[in-house]
Amino acid sequence: MTDPVRAIADAVLYEGYVLWPYRRSALKNQRRWTFGGVFPEAHSARHPDDRCLVRAECLLEGDPRDVEITVRFLHVVRRDVEEGADLVAWDEAAERELGPGRIDIPAGSERDGPIVRSWEALTGAITVRSAHVEPGVVSMTVEIANSTPWEADDREESLRRTFCSTHAVLRAARGRFVSQADPPERLRTSAEACRNEGLWPVLVDDEVVLASPIILEDRPRIAPASPGDLFDGGEIDQLLALNILALTDDEKAEMRAADPRTRAILERTEALTPEQLMRLHGRTVRT
Repeated sequence: MTDPVRAIADAVLYEGYVLWPYRRSALKNQRRWTFGGVFPEAHSARHPDDRCLVRAECLLEGDPRDVEITVRFLHVVRRDVEEGADLVAWDEAAERELGPGRIDIPAGSERDGPIVRSWEALTGAITVRSAHVEPGVVSMTVEIANSTPWEADDREESLRRTFCSTHAVLRAARGRFVSQADPPERLRTSAEACRNEGLWPVLVDDEVVLASPIILEDRPRIAPASPGDLFDGGEIDQLLALNILALTDDEKAEMRAADPRTRAILERTEALTPEQLMRLHGRTVRT
């Protein structure tokens, strides 16, 4: 059974990863990794809109020692190809999942037949703090900072040293979190005093908070009829599916060669039955 929290977090993690028409040549795919970037400090100093630190703060009715915190992000991976590869040279991403403490991911590379994947080192820190607000209520703060050394002024290269699509998940074994969108009146002032920078905490349920770089409503859900992630939560699944099915053979070949995940989207869409496509209407159609 799919973890519903994981499904929502994955949708955030891959939002904008590759956009329709899912081809490397598409203009909208020339500038990627646009959400949730935590950049090297030196890059951020020259480009203040690109943060080197993000922060999420929320209220908990309970004991902060009962809270498990996980930070997830994408690490850009360079994909080089040799003759005979079924993919083209481009960038992919590796999922990173860490708890509080130091971030120290060494540079590396791996070969998969004619495909060579390589990645740069990342360093930083995940810091967690709590503070008393009133009896039984504490504020929980998570800060994620990137201290990766980087001096050049090249955004594409800096992205290889960036925590992309960064978000945090806070799970309380006991107690409950307070909604920042609709806090109880007695906690409204304290909730409004919470300071968030680049991350916005929302309730997935009373025991789980997702601190997302994309502003969501409390209790977000994945549509049950959705056949799978299309990397664009703002679009309608049915329209994207029909657009994919309408691609020419050459366009499908380019989509297939762009990325393993775009290939999976194509194969999944082509395997949809007429009944599954009809369910994407969001209502029952009777004749």
